[in-house]
Amino acid sequence: MASISRSGSAHWEGGGKDGTGHVSTQSGVLKQAPYGFNTRFAESPGTNPEELIAAAHAGCFTMALAFQLAGAELKATRMDTSAKVEMDQVEGGWKIARVALTLKASIPGCDEATFRKLAETAKANCPVSKVLNAEITLDATLEG
Repeated sequence: MASISRSGSAHWEGGGKDGTGHVSTQSGVLKQAPYGFNTRFAESPGTNPEELIAAAHAGCFTMALAFQLAGAELKATRMDTSAKVEMDQVEGGWKIARVALTLKASIPGCDEATFRKLAETAKANCPVSKVLNAEITLDATLEG
């Protein structure tokens, strides 16, 4: 079996609310992107772990669906996916409780039943879905 390894890093200075940090990815796409309390719990410029998870989940699911489609000898002309990560405050901190995936896709020759089946399979089996301990929903629209 094959194995793939990717990495990211974080640097932090200071306390929880007054501290600041930055995150970077192995590829360099993110290089010292700022993050902190205000980028996570308010609307300050910078990133936060939840939006990175949302982007990763949207990308992972969409690519997984592309492979599902290929297995059914279908090809999308367009797939646009967004992911909304929701956190709940729980005893001892916060928990990523839900991820809502929203997909709008144009797939020539694909009927609604096939689209739904392949999209649900991709949702259940993309690696990011598998790692999350959260409710994951999918609102998928097949457009003409």
